[in-house]
Amino acid sequence: MRPRLTLAGQFLALQLTIIVIVLIVVTGVALAQFDAAFRHTESQRMSAIAETGAATETIRIGLSDPGQRGLLAPAGESLRSLSGADFVIIADRGLRIFASPDPSDLERELSVGPSPVLSGRSWSGPIEHNGAPYIAAHVPVIANGTVVGLVAAGRALPTVGQRLLAAAPGILTYLAIAAAIGLAGSLLLARRVKRQTLGLEPDAITRLVRHREAMLHGIKEGVLGLDASGRVTLISESAQALLGLPADATGRHLAELGLDADLLAALTSDNAHGEQVVAVRDRVIILNQMPLSQTRAAAGSVTTMRDRTDLLALQSELAVSKTTTDALRAQAHEFSNQLHVISGLLELEEYDELGSYVRQVGGTRAQLTESIRTLIADPAVAALLIAKTSLATEQGSTLRVSEASRLAHLPDRLTADVVTVVGNLIDNALEALAQLSTTGSPQTPESSQQASIVEVTLVEDSGVVVIQVRDTGPGVPEHERARIFERGYSTKDPHGRSRGYGLALTQVICARRGGTVHVRSGPEKWGAEFVATLPRIADDDRPALPEDGDSA
Repeated sequence: MRPRLTLAGQFLALQLTIIVIVLIVVTGVALAQFDAAFRHTESQRMSAIAETGAATETIRIGLSDPGQRGLLAPAGESLRSLSGADFVIIADRGLRIFASPDPSDLERELSVGPSPVLSGRSWSGPIEHNGAPYIAAHVPVIANGTVVGLVAAGRALPTVGQRLLAAAPGILTYLAIAAAIGLAGSLLLARRVKRQTLGLEPDAITRLVRHREAMLHGIKEGVLGLDASGRVTLISESAQALLGLPADATGRHLAELGLDADLLAALTSDNAHGEQVVAVRDRVIILNQMPLSQTRAAAGSVTTMRDRTDLLALQSELAVSKTTTDALRAQAHEFSNQLHVISGLLELEEYDELGSYVRQVGGTRAQLTESIRTLIADPAVAALLIAKTSLATEQGSTLRVSEASRLAHLPDRLTADVVTVVGNLIDNALEALAQLSTTGSPQTPESSQQASIVEVTLVEDSGVVVIQVRDTGPGVPEHERARIFERGYSTKDPHGRSRGYGLALTQVICARRGGTVHVRSGPEKWGAEFVATLPRIADDDRPALPEDGDSA
């Protein structure tokens, strides 16, 4: 496996590549500028050399007098050697060459191309002489006002290799400086980037991103990531389904997604509250928020969420079962005491007293059952109230159903919700009374009896079941009334580690039906008064699904 370059190595390789490309471009530009400067400079110099030769009297005489042609070759070579030109050629008006550094040029015709030298004007520019490129100048030789010939001076153009060799010292200097700057810049840039990426190399970042995507798609719990401004940076499918967010939620601000104000506040809070219980539509969701920080500044948060609706419903059902068990145990304990009394009366042969006692016990139980059944026609709700009455009696409290109660037989689904809400509110009231009894404050028998009453009122008005549960306990302080529903908060356990779910579930059930639940201070002797409303809905009229093992 080919070893991977480190981040600093990759930056260095990239910068060196850029430097080489820039140097190639700079070299090309430099060569082009060098060529242009060479042509301009040498063109002027060759013009000056040719003008000097045209003004020389010896050359003028040699071109004017055919008998003096022998003067031209020495004069031309002398001018070439003194000026440093590569060639100096002297030709007559017919362009016949009489002086040239190349003996093979003598007596040949000189090609002047577009040069207007025979018209009496000087010219300079690139030419090709004997197959090689030159910068040359043509200057006419004038005697007695007549063009008698010309002097041509030229300098060979340097090759690319020669130009590179001439520019090599400067290019190498630039390369060394650029390489040093690139190396230092690469190291500093890599150090800064690695500090921002927590020291991770690119391949480690790639693996981390892939693992994050797999984790988001694989876990059942919802995950929601927010930046410091409350914009969604990542969200799993589970969180999207639990919160009811659209598919394009990533990159949008959380406030734009239409979330409930309480849920929005819980998700964007700067302070971690541990586990928070939040009602979302008809679900109970537990949030656990972890803030992110960077250089002592808030960088956002990551919130995990779990759906606990089914678990809390099951917990409520188990609580009802436990209540029934406790009621049966309380009744068994009560019956056991009554049997002991009956047994003692039999031993004492107090038969008249025995008959009176049996009639009294049986009448009290029958009277309680009959009074509840008269007010509450629904058997499930009536059974719950009878069981809770026995439980309250064992605790030392009194549970009574208000004479104002009137509840007819309810549909199965509404009955289940009413039983859950009533059971949770009564349990909450009994716990408040139990807490009051353990405070150790001295009480008179009258005040003790008054402080241990729970009153339940159930009525149905215009298709809405109204549940009122009040107790003579300490009540709920004003500043805690919202928290006991919204945050899973409990006055018995302020941290919510083991309590607070009953009222949260009660609120969810009421909200699911379009109802409400709230707490207020009761009149006169009453402490807290909970009022819940449960409207009938269309699903109440549908038949319940058969249990496992039942026929459809």
